[in-house]
Amino acid sequence: MRNFHRNRLRQRWQSLRQSLSMYQYCGRAIALVWTTNRTLTIALMVLTLIAGLLPGAIAYVGKLIVDGVVQAARSGLADDRWQTLTYLGIEAGLIALQAGCKQGLALCQSLLRALLGHKVNVLILEKALTLDMAHFENSEFYDKMARARREASSRPLSLVGRTFGLVQDALSLLTYGSLLLNFSAWAVLVLMVAAIPVFIAETRFAGAAFRLFRWRAPEVRQQNYLEWLLSNDTAAMEVKLYQLGPMLLRRYRNIFHQLYGEDRDLTIRRGLWSYLLGLLSTTAFYAAYVWIVWEAIAGAISLGDLTMYLVVFRQGQTTFASILSAIGGMYEDSLYLSNLYEYLEQPIATPLGYAAHGLSPGDGLRFEAVTFSYPGSSEPALEAVSLHLKPGEKLAIVGENGSGKTTLIKLLTRLYIPDSGRILLDGLDLREWNPAVLQQRIGVIFQNFVRYQFTVGENIGAGDVNFMEDEMRWQAAAEKGTAQPFIASLPDNYHTQLGRWFKSGRELSGGQWQKIALSRAFMRTQADILVLDEPTAAMDAEAEVQIFDHFRAMTQNQMAILISHRFSTVRMADQIVVLQGGRVVEHGTHDELLRSGKRYAQLFSLQAAGYR
Repeated sequence: MRNFHRNRLRQRWQSLRQSLSMYQYCGRAIALVWTTNRTLTIALMVLTLIAGLLPGAIAYVGKLIVDGVVQAARSGLADDRWQTLTYLGIEAGLIALQAGCKQGLALCQSLLRALLGHKVNVLILEKALTLDMAHFENSEFYDKMARARREASSRPLSLVGRTFGLVQDALSLLTYGSLLLNFSAWAVLVLMVAAIPVFIAETRFAGAAFRLFRWRAPEVRQQNYLEWLLSNDTAAMEVKLYQLGPMLLRRYRNIFHQLYGEDRDLTIRRGLWSYLLGLLSTTAFYAAYVWIVWEAIAGAISLGDLTMYLVVFRQGQTTFASILSAIGGMYEDSLYLSNLYEYLEQPIATPLGYAAHGLSPGDGLRFEAVTFSYPGSSEPALEAVSLHLKPGEKLAIVGENGSGKTTLIKLLTRLYIPDSGRILLDGLDLREWNPAVLQQRIGVIFQNFVRYQFTVGENIGAGDVNFMEDEMRWQAAAEKGTAQPFIASLPDNYHTQLGRWFKSGRELSGGQWQKIALSRAFMRTQADILVLDEPTAAMDAEAEVQIFDHFRAMTQNQMAILISHRFSTVRMADQIVVLQGGRVVEHGTHDELLRSGKRYAQLFSLQAAGYR
C-alpha cells in the first residue's frame, strides 16, 4: 500500500512538472511575436499596462461620485456639487481612455494576427524545404506537419495575448485587492478561493482536448484527403467514371460523426463541470454581497463604500477568474504550440559535402555495391548494385515494377543516401559533393512529374530556378524536348496558363505534358547527366521514336539514364541493366542480352510478339 501511494505521488509530481514545463512556451511565443513586429508588440504591452490600472481607478472614482452626491444633497453647497461633477468628468475621461485602450488592443492584435499567421506558415514551409525525402514518405511525419499547421498560426498570438492579459488582470486585481483590504482581508481570501475549482476543471479539460487533438491527426488528414478527392479536378474523372462519389462521401461523413461524437462528449462534460463549479463562485459573491450590505445598513461603511465594494468584489471575482482562466488557456495554447516546435525542431541531416569538382572528371558515374532500404522496411530496395556509365554513354534500366529502378534514381540525385556501398561522380563520392552543385549537374524527368498550374514558360523554366524567367532558355529547352510545335499553336504561346485551377487555363494531353516535362529537364544547360523515368509513357510509338532519335542527337556528350518498359526505346542504349528484386541480374548491350537468352530476351520476345 505504501508503494502504491508512493507511485501515485511520483506520477502526480511528474504530471505537475510536465504541466509546468508547458509554460516555457510563453517566452518563446513572446519572442516570436517580438520578432514579427516590435512596434506593435511594444504598443500591445503599453496598452495592456494602462488597461490593467484603469478599472481600479474607475471603481474608486465611482465611490467618490456616490459619496459626493450624498454630501452635496446634505449640504446643499455649490462647491460640493462642482466637486461631484469634477469627479464625474474624471470618470468619463477614464472610461474614454479605457475604451481607447480596448480599441488599441484589438487593433494591435488584429494586425499581429495577420503578420504572425504569415510568419508561422513561412517557418513551417521553410522547415519543409530542409527535410529529406524520408520525411515526406513517412505517415508519422505528416501527422506532425498536420498538427503543426492546424491552429499553429493563431496559438502564438493567443498565448501572448493571454500572457499580457494576465499582466493586465494582475494589475487590476492588485488595485481591487488594495481597495477591498480596507473592508476585510477575509473578503480578499474568499474572492481568490472561490475561483480555483473552475480553474482546475478548465485545465483538466484543456489537457483532455489536446490529447484528443493529437490522437486523431490521421483521421483528420484522411478526411482532408477525401475532401480533396471529391472536389479536385485531378481525381474528378475517375471518381465519376467508377461512381466512387457516394462511397467517398459516406466515408467522409463517418469520420465526421466519429470526431463529432468525441467533441460532443468532451464539450458536454466540460460545460457541466464548469457550470457546477461556477455556482461556487456565485455563492461566494452573494455571501460577500450580504456581508457588505449588512455593514452598510449598520453604518460601518458609506453608501459610496457600499457601491465601490460591490463593484470591486464582483469585478475582482471576474478578474481573478479571468486570471485563472488565462493560466489554463496559456496551458492549452502551450500544448498546441508544442506541436509547432516539435515540427520546427525536427532533426535534419546536415549535408557534409562541399566539393564542386570531382577527382577524375573523365570517369563518369559509378555505383559500387550499393545497398539501400527504405526507413521502416526490412527488405532492401537495392542490393549490391554495381555499374559504370562513362561520359557520353546511354544506360537503360529495365525491370518489373518494384524492382528498384526509381530508387536507383533517388540515390543518384541524393534524395536518399545508400546504406552501404558508394556512388561516385567524377571519382568522388556523392556524399562529398555540394548538394546544390550536384543537383545542377543532373536533369530529371520523373515518372510522376509535377504539372504546375503555371504558364507554359514557367513550367519549363522550373527546371532551372535561376533562369525561370528567361524566355530564350524556354525556347531552347522546348526545342530539345520537341515541345515547340504544339506550344506555337497555343493562344499565348509560352505565356499560356496551363491547368484548370486558374482563369483562362488550358489543359494539355498526357503526351504534351510529358514533352513539357522533358523540356524542363533540358533547362539545365550545365547538366551532364540526364535521367528519364518513363518519359514517353503517354505518347504513341511514332512520337516516341522521334523523341529518342532527337534525344540521342541532343545528348551526344552527356550521360543519360533511361527507364522504360518499351524495348524499342531501350535497344537504343549503349548498355542495358536488368533489375530484379533490387539486384542486377543482367548487364550488357541489347545484342549481348538477346544472345544470352535470359530474362531480358524473354521480356523482349513477349513484347515483340504483341506487335506481330
